[in-house]
Amino acid sequence: MATYNKRGYKQPKPEDENTENQVNQFDEVVADGSATAEIFNTLDDKAGRIEGFVAKNQKLIFGVVGAFAGIALVYGLYFKFVAEPNDKEAANEMFQAQQYFTQAEQGFVADSLYNLALNGGEGKYGFLRIMQDYSGTEAANLAQYYAGLAYLNTGKYKEAIAHLEKYKANDNITKPLALGAIGDAFVENEQKQEALAYYIKAFKADNNDFTTPRFLFKAGTLALDLGKKEEALKYFTDIKEQYATSIEGANIDGYIGLAL
Repeated sequence: MATYNKRGYKQPKPEDENTENQVNQFDEVVADGSATAEIFNTLDDKAGRIEGFVAKNQKLIFGVVGAFAGIALVYGLYFKFVAEPNDKEAANEMFQAQQYFTQAEQGFVADSLYNLALNGGEGKYGFLRIMQDYSGTEAANLAQYYAGLAYLNTGKYKEAIAHLEKYKANDNITKPLALGAIGDAFVENEQKQEALAYYIKAFKADNNDFTTPRFLFKAGTLALDLGKKEEALKYFTDIKEQYATSIEGANIDGYIGLAL
């Protein structure tokens, strides 16, 4: 009698082959498990070493943390109870000196008023005493700026440069003004190369419609005086192209003609 295979019928695999596959799969699981176990053992070992280090050096660790916390606390207390009150006291003390300076700028007996601003009057400190007694405050820093300008306007150029160089500007106007004033002091002291360098620093310090064309113009006229026509032309051209509506831009074509 003939025997026919039914459609879709598959002859079962030998029992030995199935057994072998099962054994291989078991070996793979065991191998994977061993690798995982090894990783966890390594992590446990490292964690144990860290715990041992912490346990052994906990006094040192707590000491370092405590020291940082102490520093932060001392700084906070210093700022609240020492630095902040000092700033306020220094600012109040300097008010009269600023009044003298403003009056001097307006032309009222300028030299004597500048001297009062520097040295004090009416029972109030001048800029020089503010710097000395309130060192580290913002008022003392600002006093460097005012003192530098006062010395510049009373013809003491070396003193002016010394104070203006110590001033640390916190804004974009007094920074270029201080640098430019140093340039003015060097010009008056017949140190024109140094002056030109500071005028360049001044117009580069900030880009605005007030100080930038002012010190570009000073740099240009000084470069022209030093025979550096090409450099002067560049500064004058920058004014014409970028700051034509400024005071310096009004007659800039004439200066460009001188530099050609």
